Amino acid sequence: MREPVRDKERLEHIIQAVERIKRYTKGISYESFIADDMIYYAVVKNIEIIGEAANMLTSDFQAAHPETPWKMIKGMRNYIVHEYFQIDNNVVWSVVTKNLSELETQISKYLAEL
Repeated sequence: MREPVRDKERLEHIIQAVERIKRYTKGISYESFIADDMIYYAVVKNIEIIGEAANMLTSDFQAAHPETPWKMIKGMRNYIVHEYFQIDNNVVWSVVTKNLSELETQISKYLAEL
């Protein structure tokens, strides 16, 4: 059983992973991103961490915050872990450039509420 008291810790893990991804990808192009194995796999690992932390949130917490696409976030983690041999670079880059900022805003709001 997941403990509600740990939800805050999981949210903090998500924020930390987002901050790392932003730091790793600041000022780089898509071409530079996919050409640099260390940056690429560091980002992929942190997306995995985000998905795992989201998965560990209580179902009550997730249900109370339906504006965050928890199922998609957890699905991305599963995709990375189980389909590692066919990860689409464009999908990863899209997460970095289009989804992380909104997720960071939402998670920061949730942390402020706790």
